[in-house]
Amino acid sequence: MRVDNRLTDSAPMRPLTCDRCAARVLVRKSSLQQTSVQWDGRAVARCAEREGAGAAFDGCGSMRDTIREAVLRGTIELVDDDGGGPASGS
Repeated sequence: MRVDNRLTDSAPMRPLTCDRCAARVLVRKSSLQQTSVQWDGRAVARCAEREGAGAAFDGCGSMRDTIREAVLRGTIELVDDDGGGPASGS
């Protein structure tokens, strides 16, 4: 998986593996409200919630939970809203 940092100055996208199905994506958590997730074909094929969802897929709850836990553990950096660096106290 290639890490693409072109659109990020302070925090690059980081690889993260789903706790449920082991799909591996790239994640950047810009704020509590904004998360960027980059899926490749292998991750799409592994995702248990994407299977059979087709065009109606509205996101993976298991991946959201994995991202939330990674932020709490500090595995995924939470960047403040203005992109000025890591949010303090997170």
